[in-house]
Amino acid sequence: MRHSIRARFTVTFIALITLILLAIWAVNTWLLGDYYVSDKMDTLEAGYRAIDRMLQEEPLSEMEPYSEGSDADELSRLLRDLGEKYNTTIVLVDSVTGKAVVSSARDKNYLTNKVRNYVFGQYREKPQLMREHENYIIQRTYNSVERTADLEAWGFFSDNTTLFIMSTPLSSIWESVDISNQFLALVGSAALVLGCVVVYLISREITHPIMELARQSQEMTNLNFDLKYTGKQKDEIGILGANMNALSDKLQETITELQEANEQLQKDINEKIQIDEMRKEFIANVSHELKTPIALIQGYAEGLTEGMCEDEESRNYYCGVIMDEAVKMNRMVRQLLNLTALEFGNDTPVMETFDLIAVIQGILSSSSILIQQKEAAIIFERKAPLFVCADEFKIEEVITNYLNNALNHLDGRREIRITVQEEDGRAKILVYNTGTPIPEEDLSKLWTKFYKVDKARTRAYGGSGIGLSIVKAIMDSHHQECGVRNADEGVEFWFTVALAHPPQEEETPSA
Repeated sequence: MRHSIRARFTVTFIALITLILLAIWAVNTWLLGDYYVSDKMDTLEAGYRAIDRMLQEEPLSEMEPYSEGSDADELSRLLRDLGEKYNTTIVLVDSVTGKAVVSSARDKNYLTNKVRNYVFGQYREKPQLMREHENYIIQRTYNSVERTADLEAWGFFSDNTTLFIMSTPLSSIWESVDISNQFLALVGSAALVLGCVVVYLISREITHPIMELARQSQEMTNLNFDLKYTGKQKDEIGILGANMNALSDKLQETITELQEANEQLQKDINEKIQIDEMRKEFIANVSHELKTPIALIQGYAEGLTEGMCEDEESRNYYCGVIMDEAVKMNRMVRQLLNLTALEFGNDTPVMETFDLIAVIQGILSSSSILIQQKEAAIIFERKAPLFVCADEFKIEEVITNYLNNALNHLDGRREIRITVQEEDGRAKILVYNTGTPIPEEDLSKLWTKFYKVDKARTRAYGGSGIGLSIVKAIMDSHHQECGVRNADEGVEFWFTVALAHPPQEEETPSA
């Protein structure tokens, strides 16, 4: 992965280490020699000041000659340290006698003659002046024969009688620089390889939780919030992981709420569309149902107005038709108002306990004239009371609708059979009538407002197609069921109602 943090981190580290090694090599090559020479000159100056202080305290003529390894006095210790630590040799010459009084050099005569030549300006090869002081100078000399370079300090001490020369070789510095660079190359290469391994392992450890967070964010973009960050770090990555988990939970909660709100909104939209369609259908059905009676009323009223009925019998007939159609319109409007109240929950049932058998017998008794006119044979054999818990008025309306529907569709033997069954804490009332079976595809549509299987026949007896819709609305308000099926030689409608315990009769107290 060319753009991964691990790769960039590793490359950056390798480049940084390489630059550092190159910088050290360059410093060794171009600056170490100058630094070494400067340090050597500082050493020569420090040696001059130390010996000058000693000469002020004790003249040169009274000092003990220096012998290698001796530390009898302070001057001997100083000369030994300069020789052992800094590879510096010193010769002190009495300017009056011209003899070397103190020397740490093996060939003191060579240095003694050399300083004499410097004093008299007799140079074999002109030296390079490095530093100049009041009583002495520091210079760099080169021996072309032996191909060696030395750093020398020579001059007089502050007593103006003691001549000195200090010499330290410089040829070893270049060899030291070469050895240092070779060692640096070997150690640097090993350090670079080891550093690469270490930085790779460290970067992998650092980038692993980052990759885990990247996978989590990728899953979050796909709306999958099950993947969680499991790291236990307490650093910035751990804080980021905890925040990512919190963000994931919050997004999941928010999206769930949005989905629920969207589903509810879609349901509301669908319901609104359905209500709008129902409204349009309702207006169309009501308009269709009212169109015929209004037309009849208008036609017969115009006939009366224009004097088409001169005799009383014709006028009475015209007025009868107008009244009959007005009664039908009034009945349909009342049924629509009743159905609307039931559907919108404005006409809640008043639950009470009553005898269902007595209600059925009362309906049959009040409909006896209509039953005779239809030449119907009613079969209802149940006599024992059966108490139910429901709205007595609405249950009576259901039974009346079923009975009227059966009377209007009688055929064949013209028989109506009412049966009451008890099952699972409910009473099931079945109303059967002989006649033409209803097409199976129309059975589920009978409970829809204004739906008519045989429109011509429905119009003949003044039906509006609302009665069974009212039955369905009443059963829904009671949380009960209703239905219809084709039976042998006829059709059977049914509904259920909850059973109730019969009311307890009050005991009369004994005298």
